[in-house]
Amino acid sequence: MAPVGGFAVVGAGSDFKGKITVSVLITCIVAATSGLIFGYDIGISGGVTTMVPFLRKFFPSILRKAAEAKTNMYCVYDSQVLTSFTSSLYIAGLAASLVASRLTTTLGRKNTMVLGGCTFLVGAAINGGAANIAMLILGRILLGFGVGFTNQATPVYLSEVAPPRWRGAFNTGFQFFIGIGVVAANCINYGTAKHSWGWRLSLGLAIVPAAIMTTGALLISDTPSSLVERGKLAQAKKSLAKVRGKNIDVEPELADLIKSSEIAKVANEEPFVTIFERQYRPHLVMAVAIPFFQQVTGINIIAFYAPVLFQSVGFGSDSALIASIILGVVNLGSILVSTFVVDRYGRRFLFLVGGIQMFICQVAVASVLEATTGVSGTKHISKSYAILVLVLMCTYAAGFGWSWGPLSWLIPSEIFPMKIRPTGQSISVAVNFATTFVLSQTFLTMLCHFKFGTFLFYAGWIAVMTIFVAFFLPETKGIPLDSMYTKHQKVHLPPDIELEKQDFLFVDVIIEKQCHD
Repeated sequence: MAPVGGFAVVGAGSDFKGKITVSVLITCIVAATSGLIFGYDIGISGGVTTMVPFLRKFFPSILRKAAEAKTNMYCVYDSQVLTSFTSSLYIAGLAASLVASRLTTTLGRKNTMVLGGCTFLVGAAINGGAANIAMLILGRILLGFGVGFTNQATPVYLSEVAPPRWRGAFNTGFQFFIGIGVVAANCINYGTAKHSWGWRLSLGLAIVPAAIMTTGALLISDTPSSLVERGKLAQAKKSLAKVRGKNIDVEPELADLIKSSEIAKVANEEPFVTIFERQYRPHLVMAVAIPFFQQVTGINIIAFYAPVLFQSVGFGSDSALIASIILGVVNLGSILVSTFVVDRYGRRFLFLVGGIQMFICQVAVASVLEATTGVSGTKHISKSYAILVLVLMCTYAAGFGWSWGPLSWLIPSEIFPMKIRPTGQSISVAVNFATTFVLSQTFLTMLCHFKFGTFLFYAGWIAVMTIFVAFFLPETKGIPLDSMYTKHQKVHLPPDIELEKQDFLFVDVIIEKQCHD
């Protein structure tokens, strides 16, 4: 038993074998492409909202404000209607993610991903042909449903299929494809920005990543856990043998999956009730805190509004889009770093290093903006300082890319037992979308009023989340999913806590007692 902060990690019981096979590699890559649609939307939204033809058609008041000689640079894009265009997706994703937990249990992880891809495709078509704001918002809502379904199902799928020893690496694939989607969207925005119809092409081309991930999802099998959960034992055995390798005895792992499924069925409890029981309270705290903290790093807001942000600090329109591309490429490269080290150095190490790095960068950006633009925000920032802001933002993006980016999808998908895993992931995704909605709806107004203080706001949250990880997050690398709850050794518990038949990875411990042992 290894104590970590306020929790104890109980040593894994069953050490199921599994190697990286061609099948598991292809399956996980195909599943991870679900991240393309989320990433494409994140990247495309910010770029489109800087295109003059788009603004002229839907948001002419912003162009009038930009034309004013002494406009505060932080306030040019402060428009609630404009932010509604961006944030409507996230309120729809919030609703979809809560429904998705039942869908992933009833229909399976694979079919939920297919449903999400189809819904996103329809939304993309509506946005590309939008004639008014109502059509834009409707399209965004459908995009939100699609992203809500896929963001719920895909991380669970990857965690259940990947070999335990490399689960972290495979799960980061989802964030990697989110990064690819962001970069692809920024490149498309750059290519279409000078055309009057460019915004339609940018929005409409979202059907391409939707078609790619939907076709891919149709070609792969569902996870062994999902098949066992739905009583398809023969298919589950076949699927497990395929992803674990020909010479691996899958019977012990299959038996463990069946046992977990039978326990859940015998209990016959409503998952949304079970997850609030006392023994799952630490897991629930992580499922809520981690996605919340991921969003208050400010990364998605900066990704949404990167072109707007870079224009605000002195870049021209084309330069702002190029800066956004650079930011996305840096983030993409850092995700690859996480892929190679997450299962070697562990989740906690990356969280802590990334948190410290992001904190320093946000404080530095705020300091540069305060020194160069003044409190009023009316001073013009020089090109050299604008480039310094870009370098700091890239360093910040790198810190996020190898820590809070991929790990925030990984942790909630791996800490819950089978019977409440979809529910736990559903709550995690819902918190992610709810927080993103609030931040995206308020960011431009906050930028207008807080000015450079906006970056200090996010720096404060990054400090809080780094301390949280240091004290409360256990290490979960290499532990098989269904061994997170194995029979534990001697753990000193408060006298009023009783353990049931299944013991838990996260166990409240008496710190003082540990210090003496």
